[in-house]
Amino acid sequence: MGRAVGRPRQDEADLAVRQAEILDAAAHAFMDQGFAATTLDRVADRLGATKGAVYYYYRSKSDLFFAVHRRAMELTRDALEPAATGAGGPLERLRRMAHAHALLMMEQLPYLRVAAQGLELHLLGRTTEGERAGLREIAALRDANERFYVGVIEEGAAAGLFRTVDARLLAKPVLGALNWTSRWYQPRPGETPEDRNRIAVELAEFVVRALVR
Repeated sequence: MGRAVGRPRQDEADLAVRQAEILDAAAHAFMDQGFAATTLDRVADRLGATKGAVYYYYRSKSDLFFAVHRRAMELTRDALEPAATGAGGPLERLRRMAHAHALLMMEQLPYLRVAAQGLELHLLGRTTEGERAGLREIAALRDANERFYVGVIEEGAAAGLFRTVDARLLAKPVLGALNWTSRWYQPRPGETPEDRNRIAVELAEFVVRALVR
């Protein structure tokens, strides 16, 4: 995340809350308007603040976009890790991972839709060292999330629960199917948590059935 420079020290919890509010506003703005049309002024309008309030934390639109994308990867990690490393065999853990992943896509749609857009599409032609470093950092977070799936798939195949597969290869279409939720899912009027859970259950079962023997 960005950091405040040259200002009086504030309570760290207050700073974290304000940064989270800015990222929420930015995620909605990037989702609705795309990278090119989004400005710091638009983000500030969504936030109900001044452009300076955003600039206090993020020096440019690109910095803010990287921060939103990074947060999407962190949210994904936080959803997957407990299921991937928790109790139960690989089949049950894979089901819990896919269920948690699908729910995340729906419940944090702005962040995950921005991540699905792809940095390359929005920052094409930008080659500063800072941006390259940001791309590498986000790629590392994405790869770490993918390894949760690879590990569980490998374990399930070794135990004879899953088909003999190339886990690194199969993890990609699994992730593709789950991440694509951000493209087709749209909240409906009157939708309930139970409605979203039903979708997540179906998607998790789809993932499991693709791998079981």
